[in-house]
Amino acid sequence: MAKHLITGKKGEALARAYLESKNWIILDSNWRTGRAEVDIIAKDHNFLVFVEVKTRSGSDYGHPAAFVTPHKEELLVDAARIYMEEVQHEDEFRFDIISVLLNTGKDPLIEHFQDAFFPGF
Repeated sequence: MAKHLITGKKGEALARAYLESKNWIILDSNWRTGRAEVDIIAKDHNFLVFVEVKTRSGSDYGHPAAFVTPHKEELLVDAARIYMEEVQHEDEFRFDIISVLLNTGKDPLIEHFQDAFFPGF
């Protein structure tokens, strides 16, 4: 497996553990539809949360969360629509980003950005 894929999987595992430590319920991981994938779909109280996880092994090229582009946001919104239709979810929802920075020799830095963006549904 390519190094960037291994890094991504490690970051997603750390993000799931982080959310579970906050008593979130993980409903799905790596949920796919068409050309979009949602890294984590979880329940935070009454909110259905679509989580994009961005992991980097260093910050030389910028903060991991900065790599969530407007195009990626559009893909997540499309996937969220389909998911909510499939599960017939009509309550509150939001989009979060979890940034994981893996510095060699240091503990990973996890940052959680709630309501990172909100589409015009």
